[in-house]
Amino acid sequence: MKNFSEIQSLRIFIEIVDARGMGAAARQLGQTASALSQRLRQFEGRLGTKLLHRSTRRLQLTEEGTLVYERGKRILGDLDALQRELHQQHDSLAGPLRVFGPPGFGRQYLSSLVAEFHDLHPEVDITLTLADRLSAHAHDRFDLVVHIGAMPVTSSAIYKVAPNARYLCAAPAYLASAPPLQHPADLQQHRCIILRENDEDATLWQFHQDGQMERVRVAGTFSSNDGEVTKQWAVAGKGLIIRSEWSVRDSLRSGELVRVMPGWHCPDADILAIVPHRDGIPVRVRRFFEFLRARFNPVQPWTGAGLR
Repeated sequence: MKNFSEIQSLRIFIEIVDARGMGAAARQLGQTASALSQRLRQFEGRLGTKLLHRSTRRLQLTEEGTLVYERGKRILGDLDALQRELHQQHDSLAGPLRVFGPPGFGRQYLSSLVAEFHDLHPEVDITLTLADRLSAHAHDRFDLVVHIGAMPVTSSAIYKVAPNARYLCAAPAYLASAPPLQHPADLQQHRCIILRENDEDATLWQFHQDGQMERVRVAGTFSSNDGEVTKQWAVAGKGLIIRSEWSVRDSLRSGELVRVMPGWHCPDADILAIVPHRDGIPVRVRRFFEFLRARFNPVQPWTGAGLR
C-alpha cells in the first residue's frame, strides 16, 4: 500500500466483504452505498484487477479478490496490533473497558469486582454488559468476555480464570419422598429441572466416576433459561438440578439443598476469559484480567469446607 488512502480503500473493501453487501457496509461505515461502490471501483482500477463479481442479490469474491481479502485482513490486523502496542508504551490506563458476562455470575461477583477495580484505577471507564449468551462473532465488541463452561469455538484468545465444579443437588424434602438415587440411570425415575443456556443439549446429563462416563437423557418437569429460577425451584422441592458450585454454595451450606450422588461427578464449568486481542492486549484489559485471576485464585470465594 503506497499511502493512507490505499489503506482506507483496503479497509472499505474488507468491510464490504464482511458485511456481505454494499448496503450493510455503508450503514456500518456511515457512508452511502454509491460512495463505497465508487471507492471500490477506484481501488480495483489501481490494482488492475476485479475483486468482486456484483449482482443484485449478492457479491462474490474473484480469485484475486480472495487473495486481497485474506492478505489484507492480516495486514490490517498487524497494523492495528502495532498501533495498540504503541499506545501501550504509555503508563496510563485511561480509556474504556468493555466487559461482558453471564447475568447470575455477573450480579453475584463481577459487579462488585468491577467496582473494586475502578477504585484502584479510577481513570478507566468501565461498561459491564450482562446477558444470557453472546454469539462467537460478537466477541470483538468487548474487551473481555467472561464465559462459564466448555470452551466456545472462537478465534479469540481464551484464558482460564478459575476452576468451577458443578453439582447434582436437590432439597431434602424432595429426596425424602423420591425413589432411591444411587446411579445416573436412576435419574430417569426422578423429576429433573432443566437449565437451558449456551445452546447446550440441556436434557443430556453427564457424569463420570473412576474413568467411567455415563450419559442420561432426563425428563424436564420444569425448565428455564435462568439459573437462579431453577435453583429456587429446587429449593422448593420441585426436583433435581445441576448447578455450578458458585451458584449453590450458600444453599448447600444452609442445608436448603444437598448434594446427590457425590461419588459421580458432573463435568466442570470453568470460568474463562475471552479476549479478542491475540496480540498487543491493551494494558487496562490485561490489568483487569490479572485482577480477576488474583481475586479467584488460589482459593475461589465460593469454595468451602464440606462442599466437595
